[in-house]
Amino acid sequence: MKHFNFDKSFLYSILEKSLCNGGEYADLFFEDTKANSISYLDSKVDSMNLGIMYGVGLRVIANMKTIYLYSNDTSNESLMNLAKSASLLVDGAKSMPKMFTEPHNTNNNHIVHMPPFEVSFDDKIEVLKILDKTSRSVSDKIKQVINRYIEKERNILVCTSKGTFEEDSQTYVRLVTQALASDGANTQYAHKTYGALDGYKMIKDIDLKEMATYSAETAIRMLDAGYPKSGSYPVVIENAFGGVIFHEACGHALEATSVADNASVFCGKMGERIASDVVTAYDDGTISNAWGSYNIDDEGNASQRTMLIENGVLKNYLVDELGSMKMETPITGSARRENYKYAPTSRMRNTFIDNGDSTFDELIENIEYGLYAKSMGGGSVDPGTTDYNFAVSEGYLIENGKITKPVRGATLIGRGCDTLMKIEAVSNNLKLADGMCGSVSGSVPTSVGQPTIRVSELTVGGR
Repeated sequence: MKHFNFDKSFLYSILEKSLCNGGEYADLFFEDTKANSISYLDSKVDSMNLGIMYGVGLRVIANMKTIYLYSNDTSNESLMNLAKSASLLVDGAKSMPKMFTEPHNTNNNHIVHMPPFEVSFDDKIEVLKILDKTSRSVSDKIKQVINRYIEKERNILVCTSKGTFEEDSQTYVRLVTQALASDGANTQYAHKTYGALDGYKMIKDIDLKEMATYSAETAIRMLDAGYPKSGSYPVVIENAFGGVIFHEACGHALEATSVADNASVFCGKMGERIASDVVTAYDDGTISNAWGSYNIDDEGNASQRTMLIENGVLKNYLVDELGSMKMETPITGSARRENYKYAPTSRMRNTFIDNGDSTFDELIENIEYGLYAKSMGGGSVDPGTTDYNFAVSEGYLIENGKITKPVRGATLIGRGCDTLMKIEAVSNNLKLADGMCGSVSGSVPTSVGQPTIRVSELTVGGR
């Protein structure tokens, strides 16, 4: 996995120089990333982007505050200038860096099956053509199809004043299809994505026609959908991307990014009940080839499986180096950043509610009137309060214990800490879905997930 070739003794001297005027901690983060993407629009290649991201970030933590400098020049002179500049901004107690230890994680636990950069662009374009042709063949109501293929190989080296010296290589592949349907009066769209920390084999394993047909048929189905009534009533939320509500309304509030600064409703709640007893949740960065996984985080710590909630009781926060200093809580290997231009902070990886004991049919059968949220769209949340609202992109009424008519325009409105308490049943069909998560350290790949769940009462906005 060795990719970088820097002299360890010199890198040690950089950390030593950066701490010469004070500071409790310093680290260097080197990145060498190449990325390609192809967009397919109007039945032809619309754009192809090929890029390289190369550079270094130097961070010093002093008096619980962060100083961060970065450069795309990694020459010895440039690195020393970064260290000198950082040291001039620091005062306080001095901390000598420790000598680097041997890497503790030299094996890649996420094997790349078929390196994507070795596959021809013609083959990748052919995949996009199949998606486009299949979607358009479903109906003449499909007016637009947008497909995108993304691949990225991210190589990093992290060395810290704690003695860490670790490298990792992360290969991402993602496929996105979106179909837009119109009947002249209404327009609806639906999309489907697949992403993995893996190679091109992920694409080979996808049923492309099924993927394209699903998005097209869903968009058409929503054209004739009615609207749910506004009010508070039971809501059943589908598995996979349905977990975006837990991710946004609860997950962010469990990150040290907000907890350490007392900006979360879950501050000081360790060991207390924050959800119903049917809820057990994890943030797991070790799942093989999962979209949000990695071997080491962006501070060089080994990734891990972190139990967040056990039978409703808060067990852990997601903690990075700075959060650990502030909270006096162990690090969870959750430090992440978009690239070397960002200082890392605590972030989610693959975050999900675990399987329960109910079946899908049991979640539906006792509801007189409710909403089945099969697919979630965009939304917003305030991490400080966990107040949220999310659009339901594909929904259906539940009437007398049966799923009946499709509905559109539904919005789920609530407070995450309240919704957790109202989860009354959890199914046994856990599934993850890929997404991108934005925060103060940029946009990073994350998976959301859950089994299908039933919330006893949620405010539903409709027409």
